Amino acid sequence: MTGPVILVVGARPNFMKIAPLHAELARRGISQILLHTGQHYDENMSKVFFDDLGMPEPDIYLGIGSGSHATQTATVMVEFEKVCKENNPSMVVVVGDVNSTVACSMVCAKEWIPCAHVEAGLRSFDRQMPEEINRLITDAIANILLTPSPDGDENLRNEGVSEDRIIRVGNIMIDSLFNNLERSKTSMIHSELNLEKCNYGVVTLHRPSNVDEEAAFAGIIQALEEIGNRIPLVFPLHPRTKNRAEQFGLYERLAAIPNIVLTGPAGYLDFIALMSESKLVLTDSGGLQEETTALGIPCLTLRENTERPITVTEGTNTIVGNDPKVIIDTALEVLDNGGKAGRIPEMWDGKTAERIADIIERVIEE
Repeated sequence: MTGPVILVVGARPNFMKIAPLHAELARRGISQILLHTGQHYDENMSKVFFDDLGMPEPDIYLGIGSGSHATQTATVMVEFEKVCKENNPSMVVVVGDVNSTVACSMVCAKEWIPCAHVEAGLRSFDRQMPEEINRLITDAIANILLTPSPDGDENLRNEGVSEDRIIRVGNIMIDSLFNNLERSKTSMIHSELNLEKCNYGVVTLHRPSNVDEEAAFAGIIQALEEIGNRIPLVFPLHPRTKNRAEQFGLYERLAAIPNIVLTGPAGYLDFIALMSESKLVLTDSGGLQEETTALGIPCLTLRENTERPITVTEGTNTIVGNDPKVIIDTALEVLDNGGKAGRIPEMWDGKTAERIADIIERVIEE
């Protein structure tokens, strides 16, 4: 096969997963196209690409924008099919579980283009999560399923996937984390926010189950009020989270929490700096569960389940849901006794991009 390898990104978490692979393919001289669907776009996008991750601007930008799940998925399919017909790729790499992931994998399946899914096999077993549907469909049709951990392998086997499609490569998010950890130490975010290193907590929230329901959101704020009495909290507010807080009349209550610092979304390096020097992290993000485990930082996940169970069984993650009492009790336990020690899972070693590049080379040479 002689065409380029297309690397697809659609939302901000995808950039951190593609950056190390893009760099490794470039180092090997493999022809590639970096395609950004534009599923999520904000003014800081170029900063994320250029400054924080050292990536070039995308070669192709589809400009899909926001919309319903159906609208986004269908529009990406239409536009991506045009790109494939024009560029005749030898392979397509999709990552994660966003609408762009499933849309591009469906185009590949119909056009007989080899497709690799990075972060395959993750399951929350909660089909009310749109991301879970995207994972299931993508893994059903992608040719090569690149898993981060043994539970991913097992989930795919249980779904009847043949062994020759499953390849464990490790966690590519950890490549980005380790690649940028030293650079993050130049961040001035602690002095800008007047935070004492290793003596504050980090909070992130964006999932509908936490911020779209007023009672749940109010309960989490109640927990933060209690935790804020013990330790300063920094809360980079997702725009949607801020909008919901204002809509529910909860923003003033949130801002009045003792020792809380509310900021806009942080850049990648600034956020690594915040997370790596924190006492604990409270989040509903998937990626942060992994990064805190890699860094040995106690993590409280404000969800009822996780598609990353290895962060609980081997790492520093504890599932607490959104019950205020459980959140408070677990957070105070961490502050009093240090939380779970955990360990870094096998193959979370910063070399996942190299292993994926080896596989890509084999496929495109066939």
